[in-house]
Amino acid sequence: MQTRHTGTVFIVDDDDDFRDSMQWLLESDDLPVRSFSSARDFLSNYKGERGCMLLDVRMPEINGLALQQIMLERGIRLPIVVLSGHGDIPMAVTAMKNGAIDFLEKPFDDEVLIPLVQSALRKGDEQFKDLQQLEQIRKLYEGLSRREKEVMALVVTGKANREIAEDLGISPKTVEVHRSRVMSKMRAESLPELVNQAAQLEG
Repeated sequence: MQTRHTGTVFIVDDDDDFRDSMQWLLESDDLPVRSFSSARDFLSNYKGERGCMLLDVRMPEINGLALQQIMLERGIRLPIVVLSGHGDIPMAVTAMKNGAIDFLEKPFDDEVLIPLVQSALRKGDEQFKDLQQLEQIRKLYEGLSRREKEVMALVVTGKANREIAEDLGISPKTVEVHRSRVMSKMRAESLPELVNQAAQLEG
């Protein structure tokens, strides 16, 4: 039995009939769907829900590629399946280069769509969990004092306590205390875990 994934399928396409048929098809497979007739409509109503997107590349005002760029700028991390007509393949390829996970050329077989959407929702689940984890790490990091942040920045480069002490003009014993507090406050059980957290913060 295939695992069901949480999240909503957001359809952004200016073709009313196509949107309606896609919504009917996906809802018949028990998938929650929200459809929008334009990029502006989606941007005005999206509230950060997890899920994935079926995005038409050729739309008036804001086309699919432009919406994709706006989403990146706003930190909207929805896996995108691009929908393109025959003449839109170059645009679809560009969308793939910009992070879309796949594209379907219209008209397409309905049986191809469901597994693709399931895969996109699975990816959406993973991205949502990653974002939650990153938010938790950011909160923990904000709880560090200025000195603890300085020590952490040097610890994750692999420097020994003595070297950190010299860099900061404090004693190795003081570095040891700060280092212990950093590990505790960041809930890191090992140096590699702390290094990974620092990499996520920078990313």
